[in-house]
Amino acid sequence: MAPFSVVRKDFELVKPSKPTPSDVLSFSTIDNDVNLETISPTIFVYEANNDDSSKTVEPADMIKQALSEALVYYYPLAGRLKRHKHDRRLKLTCNTNGVPFLVATADCTLSSLSYLDDLNFEIAREFVSTSSPLDDEEVGSSPLILQVTKFSCGGFTIGFGLSHSVSDGFGAAQFFQAMAELSKGKELSVKPVWERERLVGTPIKEPLKVDKASPAKSPYMPSSDILDDCFYVKSESIKRLKESLAKEMMNGTSTLTTFEVLAAFVWRARLRSLKLNHDGITTLYFATGLRKVISPPLPEGYYGNAFLTSAVEVTGKELEEKPLSEIANLIKEKKKDVFDNSYIRRTIDVLETELVNRRNEKIKATGALMALTDWRNLGLVVDEIGFGWKVVNVTTLQWECFGSVDLCTFLPPPKSDPSMKDAVGILVSLPRQAMPKFKEEMSALN
Repeated sequence: MAPFSVVRKDFELVKPSKPTPSDVLSFSTIDNDVNLETISPTIFVYEANNDDSSKTVEPADMIKQALSEALVYYYPLAGRLKRHKHDRRLKLTCNTNGVPFLVATADCTLSSLSYLDDLNFEIAREFVSTSSPLDDEEVGSSPLILQVTKFSCGGFTIGFGLSHSVSDGFGAAQFFQAMAELSKGKELSVKPVWERERLVGTPIKEPLKVDKASPAKSPYMPSSDILDDCFYVKSESIKRLKESLAKEMMNGTSTLTTFEVLAAFVWRARLRSLKLNHDGITTLYFATGLRKVISPPLPEGYYGNAFLTSAVEVTGKELEEKPLSEIANLIKEKKKDVFDNSYIRRTIDVLETELVNRRNEKIKATGALMALTDWRNLGLVVDEIGFGWKVVNVTTLQWECFGSVDLCTFLPPPKSDPSMKDAVGILVSLPRQAMPKFKEEMSALN
């Protein structure tokens, strides 16, 4: 690939197009988890539009205007976010400081970068910003940062950096959808709802049980020499894996989902690549949405974090030696917890208790944990987010959550490659010494 350069203008602040309330907003118990206190970067890739009417429109100008109009409804995103030392809780000051907005140009075509399909992380970081020089430590940080980069072919990218404390993936998709609708002169199909008090827990008075099980250890951890990579698993490979697990279960058919079989496979692949000791405990964390299952249901338009993290724990020996179908079934059964309203409320109460008792600490990467997040069904890949241009890819970078090494993300397939239809992208970060073995495991799957 030929070298290219990106020229950036100065950041500017985009404010709501109309006056908005001056509030100081509180967060839910889930939002207050320090492990979510990070900017989640998403890059939307748009190919050049041959429609003559669009050639007179500068994408950055249109998106800037759409952002300004969307902030009338989502005015908290123009405020500043800060965790207060006295109670360690987040507050959002809605002072309409504005959203940091950056315009850039790249002297190459999107096709020369494969539309960011073959994810080169050093290159992709050029197109999304996760911090702004306009932030003030005393006032707080920006919960949203936008970067629009135009390419010589006429295509462009939108780098979308959103605080995970303020919004989960569904909330992010809802806001982006709002920008797209407003850019076309439409009314919002969904009005935003804050109401974070709906997911605030009650501290538990009796002592919480502390798990003293010894976590598995990797000879490669801790490490500062970390590689990011994305592996695509095609639909034929997923089908073969499901058929294989169905034979193990000796029932001829498998009720296991793509998420369950891939989660089990990747979890075991990480165990092997990190050389985790077999007598230690390894844990799979995964998020399950609760917007519609909690009682009463959350209102349509709620854009805060609305999920619980379920945990499946086994020893390294069990993960290595048990049939993979059994591991996948453990994941399947654990997903059912979130359909129990008393479990949901109890879990939020536990999280609130940890917050009150100041045990709400960032989890450092050890390799013993795999935190899995699934971006495939967030509503991020729909025609309505096209702003009049065709979306050909939506991707993310690894972000500083669970020490990044312990985070794994399932991604939707790129649209530009028909052979990738129904494929799943698996984004991982691993110590350099562990990556060759992980690649070997993934090659065996394909």
